[in-house]
Amino acid sequence: MDGKIDSGSTAWMLTSSALVLLMVPGLALFYGGMVRRKNVLSTMMHSFVAMAVIGVQWVVVGYALSFGTSVGGWIGWDSALIGLNGLSPGKLYADKGVPELVFVMFQGKFAIITPALISGAIAERMKLRAFIVFIALWATFIYCPLAHWVWASDGWLFKLGVLDFAGGTVVHISAGVSALVLAILVGPRREYSRRGASGVLLPNNLALTLTGAGLLWFGWFGFNAGSAVAVEFPVAGAAAGLAFTTTQAAAAAAALTWMVVERWHNGKATSVGLASGIVAGLVAITPAAGHVAPWAALVMGMLSSLACYGAVQLKHRFGVDDTLDAFSVHGVGGLLGAVLVGVFCFTPVGGVLAGSFAQLGKQLVGVAVAVVYAGAGTAVLALLVKKVLGLRVTDQMERDGLDIGIHGERGYHLEQA
Repeated sequence: MDGKIDSGSTAWMLTSSALVLLMVPGLALFYGGMVRRKNVLSTMMHSFVAMAVIGVQWVVVGYALSFGTSVGGWIGWDSALIGLNGLSPGKLYADKGVPELVFVMFQGKFAIITPALISGAIAERMKLRAFIVFIALWATFIYCPLAHWVWASDGWLFKLGVLDFAGGTVVHISAGVSALVLAILVGPRREYSRRGASGVLLPNNLALTLTGAGLLWFGWFGFNAGSAVAVEFPVAGAAAGLAFTTTQAAAAAAALTWMVVERWHNGKATSVGLASGIVAGLVAITPAAGHVAPWAALVMGMLSSLACYGAVQLKHRFGVDDTLDAFSVHGVGGLLGAVLVGVFCFTPVGGVLAGSFAQLGKQLVGVAVAVVYAGAGTAVLALLVKKVLGLRVTDQMERDGLDIGIHGERGYHLEQA
């Protein structure tokens, strides 16, 4: 029904939506700086392509599947939401005083960045057309059902009491696990397989990576604090303030921890390490941002940094070429954060119970469901795309670089000798 719009809540949701979208070019810079010069454009294009592909998918069918009228708690559906044709500009979302179209766009930005995160695992070797088809299928058959289960009021995991304030389960676990599966199916880069675990593939521009990390940190305040729309009215209230604070605390603690551990382990604190630590802390606090105290956010940031750092070191032992550590940071950080919600969540923020064994058990159920569903679903979809289109570029194209091979462009034009 149309109703009275709360201008403060609406303004914050519009701002938050823009901040979350800014994270996508931030991710493009973050990823783009860490690959080789010959693949910088193709890597950044994955994030920008996600804005286009999922931007259309979300309006056409994604929102209806995620937040439409629940069918048994498993999927949403409402023919009036197809193409958003039945949403009048004045229709409000629930009792939040915010136009539903604003909520649609806020959630749509989450749907965009999630498959963009996956691209970090297959950078420098996956076909663009295969990636486009894969993310369109993945968003429809993996992301939308998970979003409905966890975030829709009639979703079965929501009713079970699984807590995911801003996307630890829906976004980071699903993207991280899917990235790992896709990396295995696509296979390692040519140079990675030849050089093995000790091979070093040098990044082209770490200044881009640090800039991207800064934009991710900045945009993440909208990602987390904007998610207070699910638990309070007005939206820009206590839960938003708490989420804003815990986001900052976790990111700072994780960045500092990564630097210290890296200095102790390798003798130097690197810019890549600092950027990775920032993201690890942001990932871990995402499911808990409005549910835990600032001191707990510091602890979660430190623990996530340790866990993700360890995962980055271990991946080489298994020969998995997760190019830009999508699983090691987003998958592991998301898993840890989702579980720790059950340990640290405190007195009611939107009806949240204190941390307990019961809540921990619910969180473990949510984690297990996301891991199994995203992992198995990704395998099925990726094998289907592989059968029809193939997943990987040719050996010659990989050798020459995807920028010139796929796009006919170069990120950097060097003077001829």
